[in-house]
Amino acid sequence: MSHPLLQPAALCCAALLLSAQSAQATATNICAPRDKVVDKLATDYGESRQSIGLGRDNAVVEVFASTSSGTWTITVTRADGMTCLVASGQAFETLAEAAPVQGSAL
Repeated sequence: MSHPLLQPAALCCAALLLSAQSAQATATNICAPRDKVVDKLATDYGESRQSIGLGRDNAVVEVFASTSSGTWTITVTRADGMTCLVASGQAFETLAEAAPVQGSAL
């Protein structure tokens, strides 16, 4: 017999797991060859690459943005060349902040 307090916790964990799987499934549906994604971001939104980095499993993470409209998009390009949209939004700003000094308050 399970403890009555464990049942709500189990339901909560199951809901979180299902929502994470749903979000992952949605993200995988918004993928296309990189050249098509880059062209669409440039043509439709005026966005160009602002930064780039290497993520897990050699995935290339890029931030595209339009400095005139403020729109931005984060993409991940997998090793197979498919680029997936991860996030997008408004009010993009370029920052050049120095890293905090070790031991100082953030």
